[in-house]
Amino acid sequence: MEIILFELALTFYFAASIVCILELFKGTRTTSRIMLSLVAAGFALHTANIIARYVISGHIPIANLHEASSFFSWCIVLLFFYLEYRYKLGLLGSFIMPVVFVLMLSSSMLPRKIEPLSPVLQSNWLGIHTVLAFLGYAAFAMAFGIGLMYLIQEHYVKSKHLGGLFRKLPSLQILDEINYRLITIGFPLLTLAIISGALWAESAWGSYWRWDPKEVWSLIIWFIYALVLHVRLTAGWRGKRAAILSIIGFCGVLFTFFGVNLLLKGLHAF
Repeated sequence: MEIILFELALTFYFAASIVCILELFKGTRTTSRIMLSLVAAGFALHTANIIARYVISGHIPIANLHEASSFFSWCIVLLFFYLEYRYKLGLLGSFIMPVVFVLMLSSSMLPRKIEPLSPVLQSNWLGIHTVLAFLGYAAFAMAFGIGLMYLIQEHYVKSKHLGGLFRKLPSLQILDEINYRLITIGFPLLTLAIISGALWAESAWGSYWRWDPKEVWSLIIWFIYALVLHVRLTAGWRGKRAAILSIIGFCGVLFTFFGVNLLLKGLHAF
């Protein structure tokens, strides 16, 4: 059953992504409602899949790369709905749902077998550390989407082409403010995730820091977003510079999540 739920969620996310892309060119209120309905259906099925794996395994289903990628997608969609409710951003789904679909598609290609937790993962820190990390990553994913929207809107403003997407996208000021707020959400979550990971490592291996590739790259991501906040507050880096740094930061997140696991050997299962 959990496999069927996952495949159905993937199908609805794919359909939503197609509608989101079409919405960039011929978006109407009807297509927006269809997109949100498809995302909602996919999210409901996705949630049911996560619950089903929890019931079957007896632990939070974030124990391998398949489950982690799936949960990462789930967190992004959760935050997407919050931003849609809070800000009514319209085309945000066009920049976020393709990311969600790619993450889910990647998850579908990874081994899905539910196995008992290894002894080192049998800890309350598993849920605390991973949930904090993925919620932080989800905030950075949304900042990535907002950053892309900012760069496109700025292009229209500078070219004085005030039709098409210009009318559908929020103002530059609103996009910049939302980008900043998302990073101020994601950064403390990532900080807490690194701290909880260090405490977990100490209890499991007797050392807070082992220079594992995942630890190193997580720290690199932390420094990137710390830089984003620092230069914004001290040097006034807003707008385009902040948007570009948000995009670079999320590319680093994706490498930390996939690249490190696939290219570098370490202690982390995901």
